[in-house]
Amino acid sequence: MRNIKNTFEIFVLSLALALSQATFAAAHEKKVMGEMKLDNALSALSFVSIKKGTVGEAHSINNLSGSISPEGNISVVLDLSSVDTKIDIRNDRMKKHLFETSANPTATITAKVGNKISVAGVSIVEGEVSINLHGTTKTVPVSVAVINTGSQVVISSTKPIIIKADDYGMAEGVAMLQKLAKLPSIATAVPVNFVLTFSK
Repeated sequence: MRNIKNTFEIFVLSLALALSQATFAAAHEKKVMGEMKLDNALSALSFVSIKKGTVGEAHSINNLSGSISPEGNISVVLDLSSVDTKIDIRNDRMKKHLFETSANPTATITAKVGNKISVAGVSIVEGEVSINLHGTTKTVPVSVAVINTGSQVVISSTKPIIIKADDYGMAEGVAMLQKLAKLPSIATAVPVNFVLTFSK
């Protein structure tokens, strides 16, 4: 009889433990899966321009906003007036002649990483990203690392995205920048990298 009682008590304790673990996991998943907002201070987007054939320079877009939904849908808005090339006159020329921010003040990036945002640790996702830039939308392949820390989701490019000026009607803008800077050449394709941090 005592053995039966002990077995029953062990069963009850095991069941209670399993239920408590399930409750904790569900609560944790709900916390992670809630909508998160992009933290601009912990995010970065940069691109590299090539001039004179071999001279590379790194630039950035400093003001980013956006969110990631519980389903893993990402939307990021780039404030193109925040372009930073470390040279004021070049910033102004890019805004006026390349991005034409008076008519196209922002660019938008959308993508989907699905349930990878609910997986603790690091996951590699291969997929596509939709980029709306200069009034044109294109879909390009993307490879990202999705890092779930529990309180944040960080999405970082593992390979650069190649943006071609011709695809977005910006080749004339590149030609104008080349003329104004009196350069023999400026590449019309640039690699873009990013780190996007989303927090509750």
